[in-house]
Amino acid sequence: MQGILHEEPSFWAFVMISILIGGWTAWRTGKSVADGWGEIVPHVLIYVLLLGIGIRFIHHALFNGTMFSLQYYIIDTVILMVFALLGFRYTRAKQMSTKYYWLYEKAGPFAWKKKSV
Repeated sequence: MQGILHEEPSFWAFVMISILIGGWTAWRTGKSVADGWGEIVPHVLIYVLLLGIGIRFIHHALFNGTMFSLQYYIIDTVILMVFALLGFRYTRAKQMSTKYYWLYEKAGPFAWKKKSV
């Protein structure tokens, strides 16, 4: 996996920065956009693209990773986008089922459906 997903000698550095720290931050980003009733495009997309730069900087600053590597930026950003979309959908499903409880009900942690009357 080294050289494909990450460039650090330790896989755990990649997991710690890109998945744990970046994933949590991306989840919160998606949640924040959903809390403000924002849309995925452009809000989540722009914030995650910027967050990808921040995660690349952390790789660069802490583990001598390459700051401007398109390959690793895309990998980090795709991971961040997954977490951001999950956070967005989770929050939006909760919003729809609680704010419009007479119209919608939850259909899982990431979805809602119309209530059957």
